[in-house]
Amino acid sequence: MLSVSFTEIRNAFEFVSSGSPSQHHAYIDKDTGAIYWTSSVLTLEEEVPDDLETSSNYIQVPHKNALKLGQSFALSFIDQELPHEYNFVASLFRKRGAYRRFKDMLQYSGLLEKWYAFEAQASDDALIAWCQENGMNLTDIEQ
Repeated sequence: MLSVSFTEIRNAFEFVSSGSPSQHHAYIDKDTGAIYWTSSVLTLEEEVPDDLETSSNYIQVPHKNALKLGQSFALSFIDQELPHEYNFVASLFRKRGAYRRFKDMLQYSGLLEKWYAFEAQASDDALIAWCQENGMNLTDIEQ
């Protein structure tokens, strides 16, 4: 079984999720557990294997949208915390800059810190489940 650091996988996941699904990528080597980072918009200094995107020897770290942690996840938080604002928040996500406006609204409502905690816990839970589905033994997990 592949042993990997959950902290390193979380860092790679956050990097992948920091842009659109096609901007940043991270790959885990199935043999060594090494993580390689690539970007279509940033110049990274790291040397990466030539076959990252074509070999079955690597597992691609998912984007948050692939783990259902995007817009629908934010709307589920609103449905739980501010159900009367659901339609308004849904309308925010139809325009550019939605997350900034979403977070501004949460700040105004006094829920920003609660959102960050909710998001972090759900991200960790989804990422742990993804690691387990992909046969990874996590070496530094706090549970």
